Amino acid sequence: MSVGKKEYKRVTVKSLVDMKKQGEKISMLTAYDYSMAKIVDDAKVDVILVGDSASNVMAGHETTLPITLDQMIYHASSVIRAVNRALVVVDLPFGSYQSDPKEALRSAIRIMKESGAHAVKLEGGEEIRESVKRILNAGIPVMGHLGLTPQSIYKFGTYSVRAKEEDEAEKLMEDAKMLEKIGCFSIVLEKIPAALTKKVSESISIPTIGIGGGRHADGQVLVIHDLLGMTHEFNPRFLRRYMNLYEEMSDAISRYVNDVKSLDFPSEDEQY
Repeated sequence: MSVGKKEYKRVTVKSLVDMKKQGEKISMLTAYDYSMAKIVDDAKVDVILVGDSASNVMAGHETTLPITLDQMIYHASSVIRAVNRALVVVDLPFGSYQSDPKEALRSAIRIMKESGAHAVKLEGGEEIRESVKRILNAGIPVMGHLGLTPQSIYKFGTYSVRAKEEDEAEKLMEDAKMLEKIGCFSIVLEKIPAALTKKVSESISIPTIGIGGGRHADGQVLVIHDLLGMTHEFNPRFLRRYMNLYEEMSDAISRYVNDVKSLDFPSEDEQY
């Protein structure tokens, strides 16, 4: 079992590359607000992703597509105010970088300036190469994202495993090497076969972060609401729930309602 070999007071993009070299696995979780980010950071998670998954778990949308750049900046600003140790990466939302490299740069600059984030994440390979290059040329660290890219859900038509066929696996490998070559510091590999994750991770010097990609990635990421069991209808094979907060919170709130109705709360000791 791999264990931490160095204590990082502040995690940087260089720290992640060092962790890969030393064989130390990287922990990454999402957070979207101050209170949750403070808990995650205090628990010494290495990377906090302010994900466009906020569209689903915070706003109730079916996909990640509706969330706006302004909303991502709001969430990122809230997270940054809580964090002392973790590297904070923010998703560029759908429509803010795909069509025009200049717009991609403007979007990334807004996130960095207005939220104080440390890096941005973009979904895609060769098709967004120029956008990634332009952002990197401005000195903004970029994390890539290959495999299942949720912003392309209507193109794929399904959230099933990607890159099972040889041609798609080959393209993913080429895209990973391209993202490394132009200067990305890390790549998320989502919902791809474990054997392909292993192959990609061994072929590039920058760390890979898996979600549904098996144990051979250099790190792992989960959505915090899924890990804590706050969501209970989402049950992919790759998800391990560490708590069942949905039930615990429901029970606590029900007890509060009953105590209010029965005049048990507040008691004499709970009033002035």
